Amino acid sequence: MRRQSPLLALAGLLLAAAAQGAQLPEERADLLYHRYSGGGITVEGPSVLVRKNFGDSFSATANYYVDAITSASVDVVVSGASEYKERRDQKSLALDYLHGKSTWSASYVESAENDYKAGTWSLGVSQDMFGDLTTVSFGYSQGHDRIRRTIQDQLTGEKFVDPDFQRSIDRRNYRVGVTQVLTRNLLLSLNFETVTEEGYLQNPYRFRRFCVPFCDASTPADSWSTQGEIFPATRTGNAGSGRLKYYLPWRAALDGSYRFYSDTWGIRAHTAGIEYTQPMWGRWVLSGSYRYYSQNSADFFSDLFPFEEAQNFMVRDKEASALKSHTVGIGAAYEFPITWTSWLKRGSVNLSLTHMMIDYSQFRDLRDYPPGSVTPGSEPLYSLDANVIQFYLSLWF
Repeated sequence: MRRQSPLLALAGLLLAAAAQGAQLPEERADLLYHRYSGGGITVEGPSVLVRKNFGDSFSATANYYVDAITSASVDVVVSGASEYKERRDQKSLALDYLHGKSTWSASYVESAENDYKAGTWSLGVSQDMFGDLTTVSFGYSQGHDRIRRTIQDQLTGEKFVDPDFQRSIDRRNYRVGVTQVLTRNLLLSLNFETVTEEGYLQNPYRFRRFCVPFCDASTPADSWSTQGEIFPATRTGNAGSGRLKYYLPWRAALDGSYRFYSDTWGIRAHTAGIEYTQPMWGRWVLSGSYRYYSQNSADFFSDLFPFEEAQNFMVRDKEASALKSHTVGIGAAYEFPITWTSWLKRGSVNLSLTHMMIDYSQFRDLRDYPPGSVTPGSEPLYSLDANVIQFYLSLWF
């Protein structure tokens, strides 16, 4: 089960689209292959996206996206489960209506896998003003996720969906953005969003760890045990971000961004990034990027609780742990004319490679340390490296 809702990703896409001003997107088709590999998890699959305009005022975008997931992550291995495979299918449809200097947007995204289904609809509007030097955008999204749990028969080894386990999450996203042309070569974008979540906000396959009977320095190799995590049923997060894009005299662009996030779970996160884009060799465009991310732990996170009922909320989910990550990426695109047919104008081939390095400062790696083998809490901290590959073909018509 993947806990990532399409709500946040969709909000980001709509804000980015709104920042382009009062114009319909170009008609095009994209064929994508993506692959993520790291931390015992491999996610790969295709995606097809088509944008089509109807007259001068309407545009429609349809997308089909597939994730084939193979997981033997640290959570899976420590829990004693075997490697599992599953598939996630995502479908989306977006409509844009251009009226004067305003663009109205509506979209719906639906994804499904064997134990998780999610649906999100979204509305947005952007308005150009002050001689098209300023664009203001507003948006709202609402999502509903349905969660199941896969269990395994201890005798036959057969896996099936637990008929007695059904949970749900309701999400809402409110956002506002401003894009301002500062100078001929400098563009500023400011965005703010609030996300509220209510329901089953945890992963049914993860666990909390605690000492048995309690942590005691006099018994350094005492055993530990596990139980299901206990999360709050609500969460509200706020994020503010800024982006500066500067067009350099030699036809290049430099992009810098910063984002601050905080929520009612006590998590504070900082994201800073920089990207450089350079056209060269006629039809080639090369790019490079770097991103730094850091966050503190949630108020109720602990890798090892002192005893079974230590507090009301108890979480060992590594994504709620303090962590730092560095992400480095390179990309290349080649645009080519199309002359053998009249209904296609041009095309481009794009390849991007991204390397991620994530270090957790409180979450520990238990894979080689069963209960009683070492002092609880002395296991090494967990870290992972991951690679992301994206290759896609774009055709304009």
